[in-house]
Amino acid sequence: MLYIDIKKQLGDFTLDIRIETNKETLALFGASGCGKTVTLKCIAGIEKPDEGEIVLGDKTLFSSKKKINLPPQKRNVGLLFQSYALFPNMTLEENIAVSIPKNCPNKDKIIKEKIKEFSLEGLENNYPHELSGGQQQRTALARMLVNEPEILMLDEPFSALDEHLRWKLEQKLIDTLHNYGKTALYVSHNKDEVYRIADKIAIYNHGKIQSIGDKQEIFNRPGNVDAAKLIGCNNISKARKIGRNRIYAIDWGLELESEEMVQDDLKYIGIYGSNLDISNGMVPENTFPMKIINRIENPFSSTLVLRHERGVDTSYKSHIYLEINSKKSPDEIYLDEPVYVHFKKEKLLLLY
Repeated sequence: MLYIDIKKQLGDFTLDIRIETNKETLALFGASGCGKTVTLKCIAGIEKPDEGEIVLGDKTLFSSKKKINLPPQKRNVGLLFQSYALFPNMTLEENIAVSIPKNCPNKDKIIKEKIKEFSLEGLENNYPHELSGGQQQRTALARMLVNEPEILMLDEPFSALDEHLRWKLEQKLIDTLHNYGKTALYVSHNKDEVYRIADKIAIYNHGKIQSIGDKQEIFNRPGNVDAAKLIGCNNISKARKIGRNRIYAIDWGLELESEEMVQDDLKYIGIYGSNLDISNGMVPENTFPMKIINRIENPFSSTLVLRHERGVDTSYKSHIYLEINSKKSPDEIYLDEPVYVHFKKEKLLLLY
């Protein structure tokens, strides 16, 4: 179990967070510079909070009230930076061995097991500059795990890798975290990566946690506009409540019916582009005629840029983006033609 409740001044804002997690992978998700990496450094003992408490299992790592601040070597935490931080003057085998206590009776056996586990056989005598990015990352993971840390912390470990290698190593990391069976913290600002790897997500914004919970709950009910933007909701409008289950989307000029009851303090409404459908007519509820003003081609899909005639203006704020997963032929969809767009009421995101 990890419990962290700390404050630390960071330039023009304060890191002020409270997290409690146990035997799960928790992603710290947010824009660069919002305090995610500093959180890991405070847990590892590299940085010192201004106040608060950090407890890992039955060990207090930091407490401003009790005046406890254990040095990094006594915390038994594993931290992997995006640079991997391998020692350049040591071979692959030596880099792994350096994390094992000198008096460990099975040192050679442990090293061989980790080299085999991470498919590094034949590279034992290579130096970091002779290894590929993926090999460096696997070496850093092996080095972190040989000491059997009480918590694993990974700070954007795939940021320097190409897309194909990222995918392969991501699958290996998922297996590693599953077999590890303890608490892990994973820092990223890639929403797809976070969804695949994490069990829970904590959304950071300017030093504070805006939302925390199961990953499916966070993506389906982000709760506020900042969280919705971070997880990739591309359709967001200012909104106000006009009935028990009815919303007026101000920027879009639409009255929408929600499956969920609307609270009085509603501020925005959102919907993923993939949750919009083109309908044959205006029969279904929440269906409106719209004009196609642009079509954006993606590698394996298309994005229609739409606008409702009652939108408050003609700027991007009133645009609605609809994702088409299977490419439709140009004969079926033309620019400037009207189409009927259906907003699934069960998929509307009410943002407060």
